[in-house]
Formats: sequence, structure tokens, C-alpha cells
Amino acid sequence: MTLVIGHGGASAVAPANTLRSFDAAADAGADMIEFDVRSRRGELVLAHGARAMLRGGCLALDDALDHLGRPRFAGIGLNVDVKGPGYERRTLVALRSHGLTDRALVSSQCPAVIDRVRELDRGAATAISVGGPIARRARSWSRQSWRTAVVAALRSGRFGDLMLQHRLVDAELMAAVERAGCRVYAWTVDDARLFGRLAALGVAGIVTGDPRGLAGERSLVGIAAAG
Repeated sequence: MTLVIGHGGASAVAPANTLRSFDAAADAGADMIEFDVRSRRGELVLAHGARAMLRGGCLALDDALDHLGRPRFAGIGLNVDVKGPGYERRTLVALRSHGLTDRALVSSQCPAVIDRVRELDRGAATAISVGGPIARRARSWSRQSWRTAVVAALRSGRFGDLMLQHRLVDAELMAAVERAGCRVYAWTVDDARLFGRLAALGVAGIVTGDPRGLAGERSLVGIAAAG
């Protein structure tokens, strides 16, 4: 069954990376909640972009984890998107101190972040995230070579799973990742028909800003597959 992953909680319903957004995602039936971690003046905070972080008023990671550790979130996974290197240890310590390590999938578009997380905790669930052309060029991944490089890294165990901008998902890549013994997650999808197409390809989870409609669509895809 394809997991519904709330982007920043439920960013189409409430501001992303806030307690209100997390509550909305839980109310909508999300299976996992994604949020972004950055370091600001030595404090770990939740912010998608650097501009949002600089504006201030960001939720502290410890406050977010305290909230997400409450009973209403029991059984809901956490996708912790670490936006840059240098604070991997503190992120892992925070997850551990709140008893949430086993529910967390740590992802990043920065390979060095995933390398460091796996160095610090070989048991941590991780995923390399691959975005659009600008993001891929920043990692020296060309249009032709990134798939080969990423699949090879998955096969070697360097990365745990793969998170992809949804336009990059196709049947050939899905098969290659499956042969490597790994899973594909797609981001960010708010269209029910696109959700259905990706789920039919076998995507493990799909990030959405609005989990309300897609939780029901997930059930319909499961019924169709069973039939």
C-alpha cells in the first residue's frame, strides 16, 4: 500500500512545519509527516527554505518532536528532511531523546548528509532525495548520469531508499531500484489521478500538501490492485 506523506504536515491546509499543520495531517489520515530541519544560530529549527528561516518564528525541532511524540501521532512515521550538512549528530540525538528514532526516515538532497547519518547510526533509515535539474547539477549529476550513479549507490548500501521529484519516476527506474532492494518515494503530488498512476507503479510513498483527498485515493488504488 502506498503511504500518504504530509508535506510539512499538511501544507495546503495550514502553514508548513507548524504544530497546526501536523495536527491537520493526523486528522487527514496521513501515514507519515515530512518536515524540514535547518540550523539557525546554533538551534535546530523547522524551515523549508533559508528565507523562511531568516524571517524567524520557526518551530524548534525539540518542540516539534515533543508534539509528534504524543499519543495522537502514534503509528505515524516521520520523514526528517535535513537541508544541509553539519548538524546530523544533533538531529539524531534529538530523535533519540524523544524516542522517535524507530519512526524516522532521514532524507536529504545532500549525499554528504546521508553519508554522515549512516556513519553515526548504521541502523538509521535513510533516503537520498533527488530533485530538478538545478539540484542535480549542484551534486554534479548530469541529466544522463544521475540514475546510474544513484542506483549504484543504492546497490552498494550507501543510501537506504530513494526520494524523487515525481516527474523523475518511471517504470524503468522503479525496476532498477527494486532490484537494488530499495524503495522509491515521490514528491510532491496533490492530484489524485497522478497519485493513482504513481501508486500503480509501486511507489512506496507519496508526499502531498493535502493528505485529505489522497488518503481515500490510496484505498481505491489498493482495491483496484487486489481485484
